[in-house]
Amino acid sequence: MNFTKIAKLNPFDPDENLLKEVADILKRGGLVIIPTETVYGIAANMSNRQSIKRLYEIKGRPKNKAFSLLIAAKGKIDEFAKDIPLAAYKLMDKFWPGPLTLVLKSKMNNGGTIGIRMPDNEIASRLILLAGVPIVCPSANLSGKPAPVNFQEAIKDLGGLVDFAIDAGDTRIGLESSIVDFSFEPWRILRESAIKKEEIEAAIRKKILLFVCTGNSCRSVMAKGYLEKKLKENGRADIEVLSCGVAMLAGMAATYETKEVLAKEGIDVSTHRSQGITKDLVNKSDIILVMEKMQEQRILEIIPQAKNRLFLLKEFAKINGNDLDIADPIGKSLEFYEETFRIIKETVDKIAQIL
Repeated sequence: MNFTKIAKLNPFDPDENLLKEVADILKRGGLVIIPTETVYGIAANMSNRQSIKRLYEIKGRPKNKAFSLLIAAKGKIDEFAKDIPLAAYKLMDKFWPGPLTLVLKSKMNNGGTIGIRMPDNEIASRLILLAGVPIVCPSANLSGKPAPVNFQEAIKDLGGLVDFAIDAGDTRIGLESSIVDFSFEPWRILRESAIKKEEIEAAIRKKILLFVCTGNSCRSVMAKGYLEKKLKENGRADIEVLSCGVAMLAGMAATYETKEVLAKEGIDVSTHRSQGITKDLVNKSDIILVMEKMQEQRILEIIPQAKNRLFLLKEFAKINGNDLDIADPIGKSLEFYEETFRIIKETVDKIAQIL
């Protein structure tokens, strides 16, 4: 039996030098017991065959049962999974980082699947980033035994079998992650645990509508504010409304004129702060409504697969006419803003009936 080095770490402020040492062990193919917010796991370099072989042997796990991958950023999922459905992106947005594992179609083997999770634990996240290699992390127990929720349980059967073990006390949640399989239709819950079935279903069921303009300071703000008002009047809590811009400075307030126009409708946007278009926003949105053709083109440059969910606002509302653009009122008179809002109101009124 080999010697396992053990180190105690503060889960909220872990020693960076020690983390770098552990990350180097993982990079070189070593096995390390690490904490997550759910249970303790055995981390290993997925790209190191000897490391994975040793992990299977230690756990006594069937070779046909793959290990799930841990990532430290949502964007990394595109490196490992393909054909990711909208519902999966909604769950990522709602529960990541956190105790949710998604089973998706794998990019790495034809017809295969991969389980992926983004842990909500400072030690685990830092190690993934520092190691710079794909990290798998099954629970730190022998197959068939309960998953460990504290270090003593984790090291009990694995002392001497792994190269390093981090003691960070009890895990915060103490339950294994819930698992949802999106590798085929219809999706299904494989394990209900830290996140309950009702929460998963509610997150998938909720519709997300995204309004997009250029600066996210006037037109998209007007559309969002007015639709939210209409939905509230209609008692609709099943739709989330968002807005963003394709070319803007983040954190800017709505324009003075936008605030004035909306205030006449009893809509307060004084707390609005602009945000730019991102893959996360597009990926999780059921419907994306833009003000002009140029914004549609910009979004398709970022995420071509959004095409079937992307519409001009007038087009979606079935407004007839040759010009489907809604002109930008920036720098124009208050009267121009009022006319812009009148057009947006007309479209949103129709959209509220469709939704």
